[in-house]
Amino acid sequence: MNADLVLRHATVVDPVSETVSAGRAVRIAAGRITEVAADPGGPAGADEFDATGLFAVPGLIDCHVHVTAVSADLGSVADRSPAYVTAQASHLLGDMLARGFTSVRDVGGADFGLAAAVEQGLFAGPRIFFGGKALSQTGGHGDLRPAGRDVHDQHYAVPGLGRVCDGVDEVRRAARDEIRRGAHHLKLMLSGGCASHTDRVDSLQFSDEEVRAIVDEAAAANLYTAGHAYTAEAVNRGLELGVRTIEHGNLLDATSIELFLRHNAFYVPTLVTYQALLEQSRSLGFTEEQYAKVLKVSENGFEALRLADAAGVRIAYGSDLLGAMQSRQSEEFSLRGKVQSPGAVLRSATTVAAELLRQEGSLGVLAPGAHGDVVLIRGNPLDDLDILADPAAGVAAVIQTGEVRLRR
Repeated sequence: MNADLVLRHATVVDPVSETVSAGRAVRIAAGRITEVAADPGGPAGADEFDATGLFAVPGLIDCHVHVTAVSADLGSVADRSPAYVTAQASHLLGDMLARGFTSVRDVGGADFGLAAAVEQGLFAGPRIFFGGKALSQTGGHGDLRPAGRDVHDQHYAVPGLGRVCDGVDEVRRAARDEIRRGAHHLKLMLSGGCASHTDRVDSLQFSDEEVRAIVDEAAAANLYTAGHAYTAEAVNRGLELGVRTIEHGNLLDATSIELFLRHNAFYVPTLVTYQALLEQSRSLGFTEEQYAKVLKVSENGFEALRLADAAGVRIAYGSDLLGAMQSRQSEEFSLRGKVQSPGAVLRSATTVAAELLRQEGSLGVLAPGAHGDVVLIRGNPLDDLDILADPAAGVAAVIQTGEVRLRR
């Protein structure tokens, strides 16, 4: 639903100029911002929101989530009832919204039905830009079967995060099918990962011809590709073949940075997920091999972010948390703040994220024409990012398309 609302006496934060403007009124009509101007003064009316003492930032955007990853054991998710997974996902989405994330990009799992349910107000949550099921080769990061299991139920109603396809014809068919189902982008696995059982982080996945086929299908539909990649070899190969956003990228190198800049691509680090996995590895039953994979990429993540930030690569906010660990989504702000300036981190979750989503002017800004998505916080994030990292204490209200979704 879209609503009308006026925020009064707010201090508006501009992530681009890194300035704040006190005593502002933000007017929202039919779900869109119509005016940001000096407050006329006087008390707020009965149908207005008094934001005295609060800082207004654009609705936050997380560009790497898995809203159907209701368990850290991703292989088990595919064996659950789709209805049960959807019910659990509705709670995860509501929690994301309460943290101030009014939009998210799901890069494996969410589909047109879940996005429509949020859009139609069947349950509260951030608007979802989804890629459907991530594309994986047999034995790749999206093939979550253990080594002793041959059966693989690929029915679309199975709530897994990926689909397996091999060969140029199969990957084209899979890409076209995701596009048919309304995908906003196509996700593909370019390397091994941490959550899968049978692939190494340093493995390369899909042939060049298969990657080109997926990239071509996305481009033909005026969409783009997001590539899961860890090593410099996987990152560089993906960028050279036309992949637009690189997810994780912890082991990138100087050549990777050159390619990001040359192709005007986006980098989406996900530092918080490794912290969470390492801390909970024992309870998750990680093998020594799995723990070693996570430790390796975790140790290199901050240096990769430092290199990209120093070079001016476009960096978007991502969390990539699984199951109960999704409660730590906002901790990414503090981790990024160890390397980046507060303004750069805030832009990663607002203006840069909006550019990645091709939603410039509609999301990530408080300006006329943009969606009426506003987060009111109890401090200036340009001075202290921890105000966003602890939403239970820092977030006073969340407004989405002009509706007050949360007020603390």
